Amino acid sequence: MSTKTDQLSQLQPLEKRQVLREALSYIQGFQQKIAVIKYGGAAMVQEPFKVSFAKDIVLLRSLGMYPVVVHGGGPEVTQAIKQYGLESKFIDGLRITDVLSLKISEMVLSGTVNKEIVAHINAQGGMGVGLSGKDGQLIVAKKMEHPEADLGYVGEIESVNPELLTTLIEKGYIPVISPIGMGKDGNTYNINADTAASHIAVALKAQKIIFLTDVKGIMNGDKLISEIDKQDVRGLIKNEIISGGMVPKVKGMLYALEHGVNSVHIICGMDHHALISELFTDKGTGTMII
Repeated sequence: MSTKTDQLSQLQPLEKRQVLREALSYIQGFQQKIAVIKYGGAAMVQEPFKVSFAKDIVLLRSLGMYPVVVHGGGPEVTQAIKQYGLESKFIDGLRITDVLSLKISEMVLSGTVNKEIVAHINAQGGMGVGLSGKDGQLIVAKKMEHPEADLGYVGEIESVNPELLTTLIEKGYIPVISPIGMGKDGNTYNINADTAASHIAVALKAQKIIFLTDVKGIMNGDKLISEIDKQDVRGLIKNEIISGGMVPKVKGMLYALEHGVNSVHIICGMDHHALISELFTDKGTGTMII
């Protein structure tokens, strides 16, 4: 399969100029604007996509944009819990989290996964710095109540304090955040990463939030919806066209839109440089909700 570079080299000079003009118009509009990227799915597991993602993040920063990465890591947590001889149980897509599961989750998310992402960014010449929501009281959470079961140490967000992030951004760093929060009760809470990314984007007054997933975007049957407004999205949820793991992602996207984020995107992280294509071309690669 041809790479993006191969495809660009095959264009005629006039076509190349058009591509560059298109990209430059977007680059100028994104100068000194914050973009929150929720990083998850298989793109976090396969090495070539890890490197591709890190290159894109560093490129965004070099072009004058301010990327902030919020990552998940559910499969890695599930595997680690299994290695301890435990079983993961879920209700409505939320992992029931007892004390031991919480310790494993924090170890994997804030330790292994977070530092690996930072290492990839730094290897590409960026200045990544790893954080969890506990640092600088970034994510203040409380116990999430569920009508059917006690979820344990699963949290919902009460507030986000962005001061630490804005300081790091101003100094040229790329924050990489694991979705672990802390409550006023002193307890640690596991937070849904999609929810965390949305709340952080709102607190930072981000221009955009982009969700990298294992799917092309929002689908209607086998057809990709490239652009949709939030009212139509609610209809798709109600009619269960959007279902399963896509629901918390899309609800997070709607929350961001309703609280000041200009646009939200959902794209497939298994497409090399999809992040760049979505941001800097007219056609894009996934779904944008407006």
